[in-house]
Amino acid sequence: MRVCCRLAVTGVFAVALGVSPWTMGRAPAAGNGTVTGQFVLEGDIPKLAPVVKEGDTAVKNPEVCAKQNIPDDSLIVDTGSKGIANIFVYLQKPPADMPAELKESKEKIVKFDQKGCRFIPHALILRTDQSIEILSDDPISHNTHALPVRQDGKNEAIAANDRSGNVKWQFSLPEKMPTTVQCDIHLWMNARWLIIDHPYAAITDKDGRFKIENVPAGEHNFMIWHERAGWVFGATKRSMPVTIEAGKTTQLGNGAAIAVPVANFMK
Repeated sequence: MRVCCRLAVTGVFAVALGVSPWTMGRAPAAGNGTVTGQFVLEGDIPKLAPVVKEGDTAVKNPEVCAKQNIPDDSLIVDTGSKGIANIFVYLQKPPADMPAELKESKEKIVKFDQKGCRFIPHALILRTDQSIEILSDDPISHNTHALPVRQDGKNEAIAANDRSGNVKWQFSLPEKMPTTVQCDIHLWMNARWLIIDHPYAAITDKDGRFKIENVPAGEHNFMIWHERAGWVFGATKRSMPVTIEAGKTTQLGNGAAIAVPVANFMK
């Protein structure tokens, strides 16, 4: 792995991207620290064709779904920073010394939408004590089909313009890697949910940055996963180690942006 020289800059992320909202803006508690990082693409940015082209009458419900191009969300790279969005960074299991106040989510509902025949957000984090509300902003029917590995999947029709929040799911078991979510009516629609039982997880933003706060001091291995690459650096290197110091911020990758070869995403 080649590491690019770049200053560490931390970002603030929206709830839809899975950052723990109850830790935003708070200084680490005694014995806890923060980990940040940035993933950038090494090589030319691939030009992915849209999954639906504007005006394509062959697709299902073209009056809605082909009103404009629908981009391929499976790889989003910022043209300026070359940051890679939607990389999941997380601990496989909660640390034994996790602060008591973080064991329960303060935000109990996560929202998942469908707009323009596209899932929004494309990637999210869902804790096992949270419920996810399935909504739709489209004037046509969809279905949302979640396919976890460790527990039963869920599959339910979503009515046109359904903003009621009546379709609400909860998953009791954490998953080892993000779960595929798809629409069986519009086959190009897919998303990824990380179902987890602790707050030590984040999803990189448009510039490839992430931030995870209140991590107990000590050595940790953060899993690094992306839907096109799977384990970003290969099956033999699923995680990256970091030593957290109390009251300090540590950047994953020894203080520099982490470069990922474009070939890892084009398998």
